[in-house]
Parts: sequence; structure tokens; C-alpha cells
Amino acid sequence: MAFQLGEDHDTGMNEMNLIPLIDIMLVLMIIFLVTATVANPSIPLTLPKTTAQITTPPPHAITISINAKGEVAWNDQMISLDDLSQRFHAAGQQAQKPTVQLRADKQSRYDTVAQVMSRASEAGLSDIAFVSEN
Repeated sequence: MAFQLGEDHDTGMNEMNLIPLIDIMLVLMIIFLVTATVANPSIPLTLPKTTAQITTPPPHAITISINAKGEVAWNDQMISLDDLSQRFHAAGQQAQKPTVQLRADKQSRYDTVAQVMSRASEAGLSDIAFVSEN
């Protein structure tokens, strides 16, 4: 006595099941897109070291220092940004305009550096030099 499940005809599958193949292709496409964007960064920032010669400062220069906390100093004297604007305007009125030497800590905020540069520009002091270490 034999048991029979299903229909009696023994015909094989006439079609190939494409659903697993489509799933694998979608996964491969997602992996490719993710690795293509990670492997090619849009803006790499590896800054070069400078080999510029150290020049002597001009005879009439103002040294502006910005520490990591964002505090501003005028020739080693801590001042506020409003006082800085007043001093820049007074220096801008001179016959021979001084050079502004900007010394900013690498941990300082860009906003503070931009504010100092903007106030110097408003006062007519356009000769700004960035001081760095070799």
C-alpha cells in the first residue's frame, strides 16, 4: 500500500525562480554604493608643512593673539572684541598703517579669528599676517 501526496503527474519545474537572484543583486548593489562613497572622500584635508623662511617683523606691527578659549590679546594685553575694534580704528587712522600679525591657537574657534579679521578690515588694516611655528 503506497501513500500519495499531491497530484499524480511527475513534471519538473519549467521556470527558474529569479527572486533569490534579484535579492542578491540588490544587496550587492547597496554594498557597492556604500563602499564607493566611503572609499572616495569628497574633501580630504591633509595640510602641508611649510618651509617658508622666517622674516623679521616690520618695524610697526600689532600682534593679536587668540588662545584656545577664544580670548583676544593686543600685544600680550587681554582685551575684548569691542576694545579691539576701537584700537584697530585708532591704528587705521595713522599715516603709516601697521601690519597685523595674527597668532591663533590651533584649538581656537574659527569664528573668533574671522571676527578679528573682519574688524581689522573694517578699520582699513588690510596687511594681515598669520604667525605659525615651523
